[in-house]
Amino acid sequence: MYLSNGNYEAFANPLKPAGVDKKSAYIIGGGLAGLAAAVFLIRDGRMRGNKIHIFEELDLAGGSMDGIYNPERGYIIRGGREMEAHFETLWDLFRSIPSLENADVSVLDEFYWLNKADPSFSHTRVIERRGKRLPTDGKLTLTQGAIKELIDLALMREEDLNDVQINEVFSEEFFESNFWLYWATMFAFERWSSAMEMRRYILRFVHHVGTLADMSALKFTKYNQYESLITPLVSYLDTRGVKFHYDTRVTNVITKSAKGKIMATQLQMESHGHTKKIDLSPDDLVFVTNGSITESTTYGTNDSPAPLPAGIGGSWTLWKNIAEQNPAFGRPEKFCENIPAANWVISATITFKDDRIVPYIEKICKKNPHSGSIVSSGPVTIKDSNWLYGFSISRQPHFRKQKKNEIIVWTYGLLSDTKGNYVKKKITECTGAELCAELLYHMGVPKTEIEDIAHNSANTVPAHMPFISTYFMPRAIGDRPKVVPDGSVNLAFIGNYAETARDTVFTTEYSVRTAMEAVYTLLNIDRGVPEVFDSGFDVRVLLRSIYYLNDRKPLRDIDMPWLLKVLGKQGLKKISGTYLEQLLQEAHLV
Repeated sequence: MYLSNGNYEAFANPLKPAGVDKKSAYIIGGGLAGLAAAVFLIRDGRMRGNKIHIFEELDLAGGSMDGIYNPERGYIIRGGREMEAHFETLWDLFRSIPSLENADVSVLDEFYWLNKADPSFSHTRVIERRGKRLPTDGKLTLTQGAIKELIDLALMREEDLNDVQINEVFSEEFFESNFWLYWATMFAFERWSSAMEMRRYILRFVHHVGTLADMSALKFTKYNQYESLITPLVSYLDTRGVKFHYDTRVTNVITKSAKGKIMATQLQMESHGHTKKIDLSPDDLVFVTNGSITESTTYGTNDSPAPLPAGIGGSWTLWKNIAEQNPAFGRPEKFCENIPAANWVISATITFKDDRIVPYIEKICKKNPHSGSIVSSGPVTIKDSNWLYGFSISRQPHFRKQKKNEIIVWTYGLLSDTKGNYVKKKITECTGAELCAELLYHMGVPKTEIEDIAHNSANTVPAHMPFISTYFMPRAIGDRPKVVPDGSVNLAFIGNYAETARDTVFTTEYSVRTAMEAVYTLLNIDRGVPEVFDSGFDVRVLLRSIYYLNDRKPLRDIDMPWLLKVLGKQGLKKISGTYLEQLLQEAHLV
């Protein structure tokens, strides 16, 4: 496997890999990573679909990218992924997947046209005092000291950040900035999260510093991501004969290590109440989705909280069983154990059944939720919420079968160890109606109307996800297994707990990238994997980021001794009339 940059190889079709006709593939996990691996095996590896098996412990595919109507509870979405133009492998995947609404175009075409016609833009990113926009919303409010801390972290080597937390590299003045508020609530970072991952995010998304407040760089699907992305993938694979094995839990992958080589030799699983084993040869390729952020999720109702989850579930048990066999397979306990109490574990799907909430949405988001346009363009954060509560409203309808008068709102709280402002309970203790009531309070709904709306005009489904924050657990190099461990003959790891260089977890891109790297490596496909977007190495982007980090100030108005040491007044004079001056002008710094 090798990396590529540019469109020379992006449009090329690789030759059929040697020996692929005698190979089979066993994919553990039917989430985005597993489905993407199957597509790459067929499209680029020329493997026949009937030689590919996908084992999924649930009764449907999609993994964490869900969206479903449950007749007993109602509409459920556990979360959503923000996407951007430079998810190189994601778009490489979906350019080949036909749309289910128009078979003549791809999912990428459909997505591209939609976001051109209805681009993302947030009119209000943060509210406080019961629905009022934060006076400094739109500004990053970083001090010079905080900016220096950001740059210092970006310049550190990754190996110097083993097991380091974010609050060990930033001072309190950084955490008081709007930058941190935007950053934490968009990506779900906590103060205790991994500084190593924070550094990756800074380098990976530096080109979005200027749009962090208005979220205009984000892209969104037409419906929930299950219907918009997962169902077309499943349809593509079904029509090509891929074999889906639902209600099947793989409990272990037996491996053999000898003479520097690692080989998966047997799969052990439980399917529909029966134990089964599959013996493997070097031509049987195994792709393991190790770990899951939505494993062991429990659900509540409008009148009952989501029960406390029990156990670590199948995906974590599988990874632990595999990891016991070889240190190269990672350390799952670093992610699924000792999770801090102050974390995000609860989200909720609220279905409003009439228009009583519409005036409050319009006041905050400046959009009518029935317009068909994207409403909040990502999260709206409630700064003075004890839960650090927030909500997001996508294009409506969010489900194809949704009724015209219904509005679906997704909510989440990043702090689960404190009591709410209106509902004097921890978020984990709340019923659906109580989660709805807390949101209504912060949106400015009169207190005399809150309970009636929460109980009679809305249905709220809480979801308790004990591992949702574990992507960001403080970690060290080696805690996540390499996509293809050194010496592996037929075993690869895929998904957000596998290790690939430079990219960031908690993204659809990471799932697809690890799948592509795994398939290209094990089949030795002669086509480059598109490398991670190089914005962190683009001087134009870096100059613009200085401008935006300082809330759109030119150099002459920035009290920045660490920068002036490099440039200085004399330095600025010397570059007068040069291309460097032109770059500074384009970045609005001079």
